[in-house]
Amino acid sequence: MRWRRAAAAGALALAAGLLGACASDPGRIAPGTPRAEAQQALGQPTARYPLPGGGERWQYSYQPNGQRVVNIDLDAAGRVARRYEALTEANLARIAADQWTRDDVLREFGRPARVQGVHNFKGEIWVWRYADGPTWRLLFIDIDPQGTVRGWSAGDEPLPDADFDTR
Repeated sequence: MRWRRAAAAGALALAAGLLGACASDPGRIAPGTPRAEAQQALGQPTARYPLPGGGERWQYSYQPNGQRVVNIDLDAAGRVARRYEALTEANLARIAADQWTRDDVLREFGRPARVQGVHNFKGEIWVWRYADGPTWRLLFIDIDPQGTVRGWSAGDEPLPDADFDTR
């Protein structure tokens, strides 16, 4: 009898945790939600950026280990105007080499999972992890020393082979 109560309590705690996780998923916040209600549900964003017209972008990044960046745009009245996943193939196609700056990249995709360099490019290569369906991918954006995007590419993220024995 005692174990049944313990199991039931554990199941209730698990259900409450799962419901709480769903409520705090920034991808689920409804357009029109007031600022205070959105902040109560989601907590502090990982970054905030001003938008034209008096709005503000709240960014919820799961980098460096996660594969999502969710942008929530608030209008000048402080209500959620739109929310979207930043790291999608369609959104990556908007990157404009020789036009976008470091600030544009941060506002759209947030801080990268890592920054690296290569011998044949004098700037930095910013790297994000994302998922395209079941495929784990990497986004690489080349930013020159002046802060201008010079190019970008995407590739599959190398993952360890599940059958590989590391012993």
